[in-house]
Amino acid sequence: MAKISYRLVFNRNNKLNAQGKALIQVEAYLERRKIYFSTHIHLKPNQWNRKKCMVVRHPEADALNYYLQESMMKLEQKEMEIWRRGREVTLEILKQELNPEEEHSFLSFVREEIASSTMKESTRKNRNTTLQLLSQYKPHLAFDEVTSGFIHDFEKFMYKKGLEMNTVAKHLKHLRIFVNAAICKECMNGQNDPFRGYKIKTAPYKHVFLLPEEVSKLENLKPTDVDPSLEHTLDAFLFCIYTGLRYSDFIALSERNMVEIEGNSWIIFHSVKTGVEVKLPVYLLFEGKACRLLGKYEGNWKHFFGLKSNTSVNYDLETIGKIAGIGKHFTFHSARHTNATLLMDQGVSITTIQKLLGHRNVSTTQVYAEIMGKTIVKDLTRI
Repeated sequence: MAKISYRLVFNRNNKLNAQGKALIQVEAYLERRKIYFSTHIHLKPNQWNRKKCMVVRHPEADALNYYLQESMMKLEQKEMEIWRRGREVTLEILKQELNPEEEHSFLSFVREEIASSTMKESTRKNRNTTLQLLSQYKPHLAFDEVTSGFIHDFEKFMYKKGLEMNTVAKHLKHLRIFVNAAICKECMNGQNDPFRGYKIKTAPYKHVFLLPEEVSKLENLKPTDVDPSLEHTLDAFLFCIYTGLRYSDFIALSERNMVEIEGNSWIIFHSVKTGVEVKLPVYLLFEGKACRLLGKYEGNWKHFFGLKSNTSVNYDLETIGKIAGIGKHFTFHSARHTNATLLMDQGVSITTIQKLLGHRNVSTTQVYAEIMGKTIVKDLTRI
């Protein structure tokens, strides 16, 4: 029995689309005949190595090459499945046997969009979480089943899972992005846009921050008060209170980000989330407390910045908060909120805080002016 051979083919029709890209297909060859299966991945000509049949010079080259190899493997598995059932394997039967519901489903489209799009790894992770929720709710979802009724039902499903309103809103926004992409690629009819007239509901975001006296409780904890396994988390959290760093920026730091300027300590880095360059004069912030923590880990900064997962750290902080007698639930990101509110309370201008936090727009920073009520009192008293 002849075996089907598979290979990847780029731009078979020798024609680029409006974006200057062409499709990658899997060619199935048997007995001098060929059929083609779409991978739904489009690339620019300089992003494809014809000799090696692989993606090159693309930000997500590794992920795309893995996906392409997986696509061919699925075809081979289907061929083997047909053979085991005792059927003659032909190209026509292979095409018929492939589940059209999966091959052309909305979930399949979303999976390919995530795999082939250029996005930050954190964004990819978030959108994959939305895909997982969609798969849990409806494992086989056709394009024409994505209706306004489906969105309402999916929203109820997420609430039943215990997700909060803003988390539900985040996943619905991701779903809207997927729907818009499907409409743009003519997989869905724009006249039937399920989000037309649908308003995604959000709740006012509550920024949790620590007050000066609560920060003092953490600073005054003695090594004997906390388990040694928690000390690293506590130091990292305090460091981010003093610097305003996000978790993602903290774990991305290395010795090269520690800079001496005229004998003074600075941290200079590009934000993982926004790409904005941030310059922090740590010797001036909060009486140089961040410098003292860096000194504690001198020669072992790799360990200091090599924090465990964000989820694990938040569990640690829950324990630390109880030990310190802080009756408030806070997470690692609360350090950033605490930094901003304490600086504002000390009279630092909103534009300076914007630069220190690495916000692109001052409107993002403005929210801290609304959550520290006593700042208003302080400003009026000063006047």
